[in-house]
Amino acid sequence: MYYGNDWALVIPLANEEAEFDLFIAALCAMLDRLRSGTVYLVVDNVSKDRTLELSRALEKEDRRFKAVWAPENRNVVDAYLRGYREAYANGHEFIIEMDAGLSHDPRALPMFLRVLNEGNECAFGSRFINGGSITESNYKRTVLSKVGTVLSNVMLGSRMYDMTSGYQGFHRHIVERFLAYQLLSKAHFYQTELRYLLRYTRYAEIPIHYKAPSPRVSQNAISDSIRVLLHYFKLRLLFRAPRL
Repeated sequence: MYYGNDWALVIPLANEEAEFDLFIAALCAMLDRLRSGTVYLVVDNVSKDRTLELSRALEKEDRRFKAVWAPENRNVVDAYLRGYREAYANGHEFIIEMDAGLSHDPRALPMFLRVLNEGNECAFGSRFINGGSITESNYKRTVLSKVGTVLSNVMLGSRMYDMTSGYQGFHRHIVERFLAYQLLSKAHFYQTELRYLLRYTRYAEIPIHYKAPSPRVSQNAISDSIRVLLHYFKLRLLFRAPRL
């Protein structure tokens, strides 16, 4: 398979030293198969181990990888957006976001690229459609993801099977739109916020297998989700629902 050199991956990294080699090996196997792709590894001050050092060493060994040091980041959303800005500035037509540590399976990348090549503006990973799954997760985390999807669809009027997954890809012009928009979320709910704002674009949901890195979800992340969800719900009631 070959999809040209105009696509990129954005991957925030934090304290990934223990699984760095395993993750990179799996990712390189897929990049070799695709014979293309540039990977932006975004590291900031949250990371306290050798993740940055390993990323910089990889950049010197393999030209497909770019280490991005972003000490200015204030939260995980800043990390994702910094990666998108780097990829956008370098002219990539398709930009895909995924998590490290094999939470997201690199073997799904060909499906994302195929969907984006077929005229869709967005490709959203879904754990809750036929072929998708969540593994190594406790019941509470799975319920939170499903309840978050139901609440978002009911309160915001979206119609996706999975509103809380972070494995997703976009055409360049879509990235330009959300980089210019002031996103409200400061935690992982930003992915739900993006899907809501992009609900009128041409999109497809792709089955993914997700391995939860931790059985717990922080209280701050839950509070952030509720705050942003209620904000957009109020705007919808006032007939001022935003869109990108």
